Amino acid sequence: MRHCSVQVRGLLTREELDRYNALIEVGSYLEDQTRYDLAYNIQKEIDILILPAIERLKDKGRARDRATAEYLESLRDGDEDKADEDDKEPSA
Repeated sequence: MRHCSVQVRGLLTREELDRYNALIEVGSYLEDQTRYDLAYNIQKEIDILILPAIERLKDKGRARDRATAEYLESLRDGDEDKADEDDKEPSA
């Protein structure tokens, strides 16, 4: 059985994680019994089960990218303000 990544597993709800663990256990048993035809169906079910967690992981990545862009924009704005102040000559 193919496991999902630790990041995805961390974003599964308790109910999803319980179902995931049960499916992995059943799939592993089927593979031990060389029933790959049935294990294939279990793997497809696992792939469907983890889709919402994958979307949550993507959303976290997008939010992190937005926060990074906002931070870099604030740095750029701060540099422009400082450059404007440097350009102004003090009156004598």
